[in-house]
Amino acid sequence: MKIAIGNDHAGTELKLHILRYLEENNHTIINVGTDTDESVDYPDFAHQVAQKVDQSETEKGVVICGSGNGVNITVNKYPGVRSALCWTTEIAALARQHNNANVIAIPARFVSTEIALEMVKVFFETDFEGGRHSRRVDKIPQS
Repeated sequence: MKIAIGNDHAGTELKLHILRYLEENNHTIINVGTDTDESVDYPDFAHQVAQKVDQSETEKGVVICGSGNGVNITVNKYPGVRSALCWTTEIAALARQHNNANVIAIPARFVSTEIALEMVKVFFETDFEGGRHSRRVDKIPQS
């Protein structure tokens, strides 16, 4: 799977672990995040991930910042993006099963590396259930 990943300075260390995991599992990664802990503005990187997902350059995306909120808000401005802020594996699974989320937003300052890796694993291995959930996802505004 082709995946875009972006992060701000708060998410650099976590991103490196996620990159390693995704590459070891044969995903193609487009890294648009910062690779340092020098302060940067999260929207600059979130927009790049959202554009790649929205324009179908990648199938899915990962965005990371301190709380996860800033990147999540930013990427959800794009009509082809359904991003879910996740902090447990159960939420990551439900985001895929019920919401057909195509971007996972991770709060680097509030989850351990172990939990983040488990969430990413679950997110990318879980399918959308469709059915009644399709009707609901179709009602999400696409403006």
